[in-house]
Amino acid sequence: MMVRTISQAVLGLFLMLAAAAPAVADRITVFAAASLKTALEEVAEGFETETGHTVTLSFAGSSALARQIERGAPADVFLSANTDWMDHLESLGRIEPETRVDLLANQLVLIGHGAAKEGSQDADVATLPGEGRIAMALVDAVPAGIYGKAALISLGVWDRVAPRVVQADNVRAALRLVSLGEAQLGVVYATDAAADDGVHILFTFGEETHPPIVYPVAAVNGRNRPAVAEFLAWLNGPRARATFEQHGFVVLGT
Repeated sequence: MMVRTISQAVLGLFLMLAAAAPAVADRITVFAAASLKTALEEVAEGFETETGHTVTLSFAGSSALARQIERGAPADVFLSANTDWMDHLESLGRIEPETRVDLLANQLVLIGHGAAKEGSQDADVATLPGEGRIAMALVDAVPAGIYGKAALISLGVWDRVAPRVVQADNVRAALRLVSLGEAQLGVVYATDAAADDGVHILFTFGEETHPPIVYPVAAVNGRNRPAVAEFLAWLNGPRARATFEQHGFVVLGT
């Protein structure tokens, strides 16, 4: 009788300790559009501190990341800078459709090298300087480049400026070319311009000049573990929302 009582007490203590023990820490690999770098690093840091999980971030153009996932790269989460590449992976069965959310929106801007000068905002794209290079992300593959080319076509200046366009692997690489003065102008997202003191905004492209700039997020097929679900929920939570908004994004997800 005494032995049974002691055994029950030990079992009860074990169950109490198990319930109080934190979940096993996990490592989450996130493939994300380069334009998210500054904001997402801050968001991931907050998630790690709160949960004990580790987040590994891999930034590049959405096209390059999508192709890597298509070929089986071990990503847990994909955060794209447009819906087309997410649609592509969904059509191949490479993401978990029920986890997909349109998370963020952005604006497209024309930037110049150096600090802002009085009157530099609201420049007229139709009267772009006739010389100097224009840095853009890959115009036929990377979302920022696709949006930029569409905007310049819509405004009737693409044919004139196309010979001066220098294409970079992703939008942050294009931003860096302008920041370093290796290109006079660039077409990037407003959030990129805000992240670099070496550039200033000359012009904001109207939403009617290009497809909507939407960032969808989803778990990669077969990778939606509890920690991944936690991270996706965190991205849609109030702390991540505040961080994204602080960096200039419009938060769409709920």
